[in-house]
Amino acid sequence: MNQLQLIATAPMGLEAVVARELKELGYAEQRVENGRVHFTGGLIDIARANLWLRSAGRVLINMGSFPATTFEELFEAVKAMDWPAWIPEDGEFPVNGRSHKSQLSSVPACQSIVKKAIVEKLKEHYHTEWFPEDGARYVIEVTLLHDEALITIDTSGFGLHKRGYRKFSTEAPLRETLAASLIQLSRWRPERPLYDPFCGSGTILIEAAMIGWNIAPGLRRSFDCENWPQMSDKLWDEAREEAFDSVKDDIPLQIAGSDIDPGAIEIAEAAVRKAGFGKDIKLQVASVSKAKLQGEYGVVITNPPYGERLGDDIEAERALRDFGRTALYYPTWSYFAISPSKTIETYFGKNADKKRKLYNGRIQCDFYQFFGPLPPRA
Repeated sequence: MNQLQLIATAPMGLEAVVARELKELGYAEQRVENGRVHFTGGLIDIARANLWLRSAGRVLINMGSFPATTFEELFEAVKAMDWPAWIPEDGEFPVNGRSHKSQLSSVPACQSIVKKAIVEKLKEHYHTEWFPEDGARYVIEVTLLHDEALITIDTSGFGLHKRGYRKFSTEAPLRETLAASLIQLSRWRPERPLYDPFCGSGTILIEAAMIGWNIAPGLRRSFDCENWPQMSDKLWDEAREEAFDSVKDDIPLQIAGSDIDPGAIEIAEAAVRKAGFGKDIKLQVASVSKAKLQGEYGVVITNPPYGERLGDDIEAERALRDFGRTALYYPTWSYFAISPSKTIETYFGKNADKKRKLYNGRIQCDFYQFFGPLPPRA
């Protein structure tokens, strides 16, 4: 287990962001595919990737891939894999599945075949006919695409967007991993002000603060693989100690946000406090037309309301119009907004300097990027 084939899953359109994160963590050898970034590492790297990746969905162990057009091919290839190296006799190993444009199109049948193959392999190794499955959890996934099967073990458990600071949320909240991606795409730095005029439950603001102080996003949560015998307490202590030592909480933050909904601000304040930024992130109830951006050369990153999300097209369009007007009063700022609306450029009175197609949940959006001037060099 010195060198494992690992996968960081990535939302569509954000593979390059996840790849860049992995490179910054020291994983230079990569292979990028749709929805995945492949990299290599040892057991300690499973822990580090889970703790540090901000934009990835999960960290998986790649058990192998192979052509599979029949159930027999699927069964034999899965059975040949070294499952006893990972799954103990009492291990719980549910099987999930997906199939797209493959002859083996019945997902339940594929899951059943994979489960049976693993059971047969474990029977031979442990010399038993029955497994209690009341121990550590190893979630297996079979993914079939164009008759190619990929078999993985999920190390994360809950998706990596589950940071642990958000107990409640507003309607249609932005997922934490997407919020972190938007910040990284904006290339914001903590020495610049950051403002979100439609802050909702405060996710963008909290993710920015975590980036600004170099806080590993997984520090406040647990992972399925922490209970695996292969992943010792000593290994996790080492990975977490590295993360704690990397925190830079002496950097002053200029992060603030507002929302017209008092209930949203109340939820955001609770999340900000739980995340540990109660004194560092400023929040207020205000419409976007009343937003006061403090400082020069700041960055606005936001998820404006839209009709499909909030059920009110007229109010959503008015908010976007006010957003465009507000930008006129702060010409040194840069503006970044994720939205399915095609009218943002109209209200800004110019085309975005850059647009990137992304998905907020299942809603196709554009990430509009209006670049202001860079701060003068010191």
